[in-house]
Amino acid sequence: MAIFSQSAPSTWAPFRITPWFAERVWGCRDLHPWYDRVAGSEEQPIGEAWLTGDQCLVASGALAGQTLGTLFAEAPEALLGTDVLLHNAAAGNSNSPLLIKVLFAKEKLSVQVHPDDAMAQKYGDPRGKTECWYVLEAEPGAQVACGLKPRVTLDEIKTGIESGTLERSLNLLDVAQGEMVYVDAGTVHAIWPGSILLETQQNCDLTYRMYDYGRGRELHIEKSLEAVRFETRAGKVSPLQLADRTVLIDGNYFCVERIPVTGSRSSASLRTGSERADGIQYLFAAGGEARISGTAFHAVELPIGGMVAVPASSPEFVVENQGGLDLIRITPRWPDK
Repeated sequence: MAIFSQSAPSTWAPFRITPWFAERVWGCRDLHPWYDRVAGSEEQPIGEAWLTGDQCLVASGALAGQTLGTLFAEAPEALLGTDVLLHNAAAGNSNSPLLIKVLFAKEKLSVQVHPDDAMAQKYGDPRGKTECWYVLEAEPGAQVACGLKPRVTLDEIKTGIESGTLERSLNLLDVAQGEMVYVDAGTVHAIWPGSILLETQQNCDLTYRMYDYGRGRELHIEKSLEAVRFETRAGKVSPLQLADRTVLIDGNYFCVERIPVTGSRSSASLRTGSERADGIQYLFAAGGEARISGTAFHAVELPIGGMVAVPASSPEFVVENQGGLDLIRITPRWPDK
């Protein structure tokens, strides 16, 4: 029996999401201060905190304990809004268009590439994977690999995979806190140790590993070579400073903004003048704490590293800065924007 009936409320209050932690061989054991999570000696390190995955649980409000996947499947319009829902339906999707994670790299990730929508659909998946990385923390000298060096050929990539010298073909970027890196589908990339990244991506977990430093995990050589694009738009993105926000990136699939909150800020002020009123948005605390309150629902606390989903049908609310708040707002976008 569905958990939502015809008598379900016409408005859905903002709710906090419990992260789901993914073990990764390249991850960290202690996620403090971002999360109260330490991997035991018998456990694998933790590499990713999924903030909007289908398996994540609602942590506040009347729907606490339900998975996001269940909510999106049974009440998509209330969560996504008409515009997002229509785009999802056109693409054959019913879940959230975005997957948002925090990445904790203690060792090098594999050298990898993601398919675009056309390639993903060719092999039976609904969407490809374009993503971006917002640097939450970075040690001096922290780097990521983003794209190939000029004039690298497919034969050189194959030789690099076979000989273990693929890194020589990669374009390396130094990264610092507060920077944004765009990684469109088809970009050969990797993350080196020394940074903590907020990753916003299409809701797809297709990864084709090209080279994995002898860890013994499955490689996907043929598909990775098919997915490679030698020219992409990947790289650092310069922020756009507006009067009431900083636009970190506004692309085909997502918009990521840094929203200043001095004291408090109304929900109406979070949207731009040209933005549709009905659409899901996610609020992430990259620093400090916030409280989201309204007359129609109990207040929701937003701690550092926390994620609050604001459904399209949400009533009006106020974001209150509880000390040191660095608020990141993430919303879906579309290729035909």
